[in-house]
Formats: sequence, structure tokens, C-alpha cells
Amino acid sequence: MNRNSKRREALLYHAKPTPGKIKIVPTKKYATQRDLSLAYSPGVAEPCLEIAKDVNNVYKYTSKGNLVAVISNGTAVLGLGDIGPEASKPVMEGKALLFKIFADIDGFDIEVGTKDIEEFIQTVKNIAPTFGGINLEDIKAPESFEIERRLVEELNIPVMHDDQHGTAIISSAALLNALELAEKKIDRVKVVVSGAGSAALACANLYVMLGVQAKNIIMFDKEGVLHNGRTDLSDLQKRYTSGKAGITMAEAMVGADVFLGLSAGNILSPEMLLDMASNPIVFAMANPIPEIDYQLAIDTRNDIIMATGRSDHPNQVNNVLGFPYIFRGALDVRATKINEEMKMAAVHALAALAKESVPEQVNIAYGETKLVFGRDYIIPKPFDPRLITTVAPAVAKAAMDSGVALQPIQDWEEYQDQLMERLGSDNKMVRLLTNRAKTDPKRVVFAEADHLDVLKAAQIVHEEGIGKPILLGNRELILELKEELGFDADVPIYDPKTKEEDQRRLRYADMFWKSRQRRGISLLDAQKWMRERNYFAAMMVNEGEADALVTGYSRSYPSAVKPIMQLIGKAPGISLIATTNMMMTNRGPMFLSDTAINPNPTADDLAKIALMTAKTVRMFGMEPVIAMVSFSNFGSASDLSATKVREAVSYLHNYYPDLVVDGEIQADFALNPDMLKAKFPFSKLAGKKVNTLIFPNLESANITYKLLKELYKVDSIGPIVMGLDKPVHIFQLGASVEEMVNMAAVAVVDAQEKIKKLKNFNIKF
Repeated sequence: MNRNSKRREALLYHAKPTPGKIKIVPTKKYATQRDLSLAYSPGVAEPCLEIAKDVNNVYKYTSKGNLVAVISNGTAVLGLGDIGPEASKPVMEGKALLFKIFADIDGFDIEVGTKDIEEFIQTVKNIAPTFGGINLEDIKAPESFEIERRLVEELNIPVMHDDQHGTAIISSAALLNALELAEKKIDRVKVVVSGAGSAALACANLYVMLGVQAKNIIMFDKEGVLHNGRTDLSDLQKRYTSGKAGITMAEAMVGADVFLGLSAGNILSPEMLLDMASNPIVFAMANPIPEIDYQLAIDTRNDIIMATGRSDHPNQVNNVLGFPYIFRGALDVRATKINEEMKMAAVHALAALAKESVPEQVNIAYGETKLVFGRDYIIPKPFDPRLITTVAPAVAKAAMDSGVALQPIQDWEEYQDQLMERLGSDNKMVRLLTNRAKTDPKRVVFAEADHLDVLKAAQIVHEEGIGKPILLGNRELILELKEELGFDADVPIYDPKTKEEDQRRLRYADMFWKSRQRRGISLLDAQKWMRERNYFAAMMVNEGEADALVTGYSRSYPSAVKPIMQLIGKAPGISLIATTNMMMTNRGPMFLSDTAINPNPTADDLAKIALMTAKTVRMFGMEPVIAMVSFSNFGSASDLSATKVREAVSYLHNYYPDLVVDGEIQADFALNPDMLKAKFPFSKLAGKKVNTLIFPNLESANITYKLLKELYKVDSIGPIVMGLDKPVHIFQLGASVEEMVNMAAVAVVDAQEKIKKLKNFNIKF
């Protein structure tokens, strides 16, 4: 994508359909006059009076305890510098968004229009009663140090400048594990630091707390080495003046054990890297261009242990590993501050987590067979669901042990459950899905690429590295639309109706005819059908000239699925094709089947649909907990529809006893664990969180998923086709660009799985 196109997309994202990235949503009922009289006058007087009696009741009756202010004056915004408070607002809104999606913390951005330290501090102090915590962001050094120090001292709520401490905490965890792998003692290592701003100084300070000797740290800024003779250094920088006047970074790197880069791209040369000690540890964290290119670094030293700030390389030092969970733990015990003990607890929790067995969900998300602690895995991955249940409790406990927790946790097991519940409130699965697709992108045919929205989806798939699009449709129209979108990448374009594709079309027709000549298909029929894009695209996948196919945007589902059923065979051992939709609900991903293919499945069909859906759920790294839903509960009705569900469950219990599945059961009981446990304690679903619903017929499944999608704006991925031998997936008519991108990611992941199985089959036999 050219710069103008990227700029336009970014501006549209922030402007449409509603300006900004966050909004306020009521958490209480407000439909009736009674509700409103409780929410406001006269009912609101009661909590006001209780808070007036005891100010701590503000945590009991208001949202203060889960509300963090993201505050900046816009003096050091990302790589943009001093752009002012208003211009910093999109960044602060973005930080608030991250708080919500990773730790279920409500963030509210505050942009302060002053550069004066005293005015800034007083402003924050004046508004602090509103918030449970303060996240300082993008404030230039050295002012940021004084602002944070004063606010920590003068407020009784957690305050942290994430630009400093976030990077310090994550890189410190990485350092501990890297030193262990390099078999080096922390008090003996020589560290060279490029950069002397707030993040670099915070890192150095935390390294010293871990055991690095300050005298062994040589620090550089844009003026050169920090040394005792310089008069332009802040008090904090003066701690790291052990370098000799005039020494260059190249000279300092000789024999160095650790390089910490928080400066500018491409300033560390291969020659400098070669001069480092054995098993060098290099944290090149300038973004988007590291101090040394990752591939160049590992090609230069095969014994290197390297981390960067980029997501496309191993060992990403990403602040999102820290700040959401640090504040989560601090808020949950009502800590009066975030102290050094809490930061160190986060460091050790992150370091320890990298040594534990990685959940399959994380392996799947990153396309790994098995992530194992080692040189390419020294810190956890940002999508690891264990972060909230590991870092937050460690921080909370450290707050309690250090005496700054006003509301200590009594039941740690219950607290862990509460943290897990918070994970279900966002669309992490979409990020996991696209991230997994990016690990090994496949060739995806977009069979209707001469439609603007389909081409937009293909463009995003290409630019995000999710897959490698192949465009089908009217070539001239596609080229016009590409120019309009700024989609200037050179991707394959095929128009099945043109002379240029005569040879390929005739070859496909001949192959199709030979496979179907005893089923009433003539060669002439085959040749005619190959002019149709869905037939042509399906043959591309069949012949290995593409890895996956997505289609259906402009046609009804039955007309789109017909050629697929004719050309693409069922997977080995499969006798039924079905679909599932993954719905991103506020309780986490829910799989609904069958939403598009089988109008009135038999008991045998329902059992097969349940088994295929279970397999799909596992493909996404989750363990299926399946409710076979009906209008009946465990034999309460003898209707044919309820009976076939009951028979399907009986079959699954007999032949797949380890599968967590039960029914027939009404949807409200299936989704309400308390109701289910109280009424049907014998059920295999009792005490478990259902994530899969199998419906008795197409009508009920299709209506349900579309109601969820439209009434509650629940994001949907699907219908995901199950049971085909090739990765082919069909959009719903008029699908959105986002839905098509997500389906393309599903197609890529499906292709990855099928290729992997084929390889394993070949190896085995």
C-alpha cells in the first residue's frame, strides 16, 4: 500500500463510523422510570451519603476501582515528538483501548494543555479522585521523572509512567532469562546502552536492582558517551557516567555481554556485534527499524540471543506484556502506589512464565509446533492467555507483602477465576487467528475480486501478510479498482472468460469431465462451467495452483456452494459437509453449528456435526464444551426434534466418552452455569463453560447467529465449512470487508492444517 492509501485508511479508521476509539457504556438497567430514579435523583443520594461518611465507599458504589486515567501533555508522542495535547489524543485513546481488551480495565484519556511541571502535577492531583490509577504517557524527559516522582509521593492511588517502566519490566524479564541461557552472572556482565532517555534510564535502573553493577554500564546519547566531564546531564543520567571521555560505541562494544538499544535504527554494525563477548545478548528495541536488522544479526553471530520491539521476530519486548496486568493487580488490591516490589514481582512472573509449558492455543496462534524456553523464546508472547492470571496476582501479592494494599485478596482461587472471566470480553480470537495465518501465509483465491469490497479485503490480506491473494474476475475492472484503492502490489489476476486463460480453462474442463463423466456431465458442460469463476477457482485449488478459496460475496449461499460440492471432495472418512460460525460474544468465542448447509439433520448427522465442530474448535486452540440444544431439557418432551438430539447425544456418550457434550438442553440452561448446576447436576456440562452449540436444524442455527450479529453487534467468523478435502470457505451474501478478511484468515489456517496433515501422512506411510 502506498503512503497515501495507508494515510487514508488510518484516517477513516479513526473517523468512521464514530470518531475516536472508545465510548462510555452504561453498566446498569435504565429502561424504566424506576431505574432512572435509582441511577439519578432521588436514589443517587444514598450512595453519595455513604461515601460522605467514609470516602472508601467510593470504591463500593462507583466505577473508580476499575478506572485508569491515561494522561499526557503530548510532549513526546511515539516517534512524533512534541505535537501537543490534542494531537496526542488518538494515542491516549489507543492506550485506553489496550487496557480494556487485555485486562478489562476502563481507561479514560486526559490530555493536559501545559508543559509546566507544577501545573501538570496540580492538574493530575485535582482530578485524581475520579480514578483508581494514573498511567502517565508520552511526556518528555527529564520532566517525566519529576512528574512521576511527585505524583507517586503525593497521591494515594497507583501511578506509573509506562514509557519508562513498561519497557524496563519486560526487558528485565528477558535479561534474566537470556543471562541464564548464556550462563552469565548478572553482577559481572558488561552492558552497553544506546539511548539515555526515560526508557533507557528506567531499564538501567531496574537492571541495577536485579544485580547489574552500575559501574559496568556504559551509556550513550546522541552527543556521545555519558562521562563525568559532561555538564549537560540530568541527575538521573549522572548515575551512568562510567564511560571514558571520547570513547566510541564501537570501542565500548569490545567484550560487551549485553547491548540495550533504545535509540535509532541501524546504528549497531556487524563489526561491533562480532566484537562482543560469547553468547552476546542484544536487545535492539528501536521501532520500526531496530539498531541492527534481526536477520543480519543472527547471520553475523550464531550464538546471539536477541530481542526487538517488532512482532515479526522472536522475543518481542512489548509493553502490553506488562502495563495492563500491573494495573490490574494494583487495582484489585486497591494499592496506594506501584512500588519497586510490585515492578520486580512483574519481572520475575514474566521470566518464570516463559519457562512453563506453553498452552496449545499459543502454539497454534504463532504457528509453532511447540514453543519451548530457549534463545528464540525468552519472554512470553503477547497473546498468551496466562498473562493476566500470572502477572496480575504476582503484582497484587507484592502490593500486599509491601504494605501498600488497602483491600488484600482473601481467596486466591476465586481471584484467578475472576481474572479468567475477564478474558472473555474482547476479540482476542480474531487476533490469534490472523497472527497464526501470518506465520505461514498461503495462496488464497478471491473469486469475486472485481467487487470493490472483495478487492479491499484482498488488499488487507496482502498488506497484513495474512495470505497471498489471487484475484479472479474482470481484469480491466480489477485494475481500475486497484488503482482507486491504491492497491499497487503485483498480485496474480485471472479472468476465466478471456482468451488468455483458454489453455488453462480447457485443461481444467478436461480434468473435471474425466472425474464426472459417469455422473451425467459432458465435456461441453465442463468447458462451459469453467468460464464461471467459482468452478475455475475450485479447480485451481484442486490442482494445487492455489492453496485456498473464498467466495460468495455476490451470490446466495446455495448458488455459491453448488460448484464447490461438485468439484471439491469430502475429506477422508467424512460423509457429511457442515458449517459453523464462530461468534465473538462477551463471554468469549462461541461456535454455532450447522448454520448454512443441512436443513434438517438426522440424529446421525447431528453427531457428525458435533464431532466436526469439536475438531474445528480444537483447531483454534480451545477445548470444546458442547451443548446439543433443543426446546426440551433431558427428556422433558417427546417431539421428534428433541428425540433426535437426545439420540445424537446418546451416540456420542457411548462412542466418544471423553468428549464434553450433553443435551438435549434448552439454550438458557446451557449458557447459565448456575441454573444448570442447580437443576441438572448430573449433566456432563455442570460446572463447565459451554463454548459450542449444536442446533437441531438449519433454521434455528441460522436465525440465532444472525440475531446475535445484528441485535448485539456480535462479530461473526463464518460460516466455516467443515468436512471438505480442500480449504474452501463461502461468505454470506454481502459480507463486510472485515468478515471477508477474517474468513480469508480461516482459509489460510485451514490450508496450514491440511498441508501439515498431508506431510504427516506422507512421513508415516
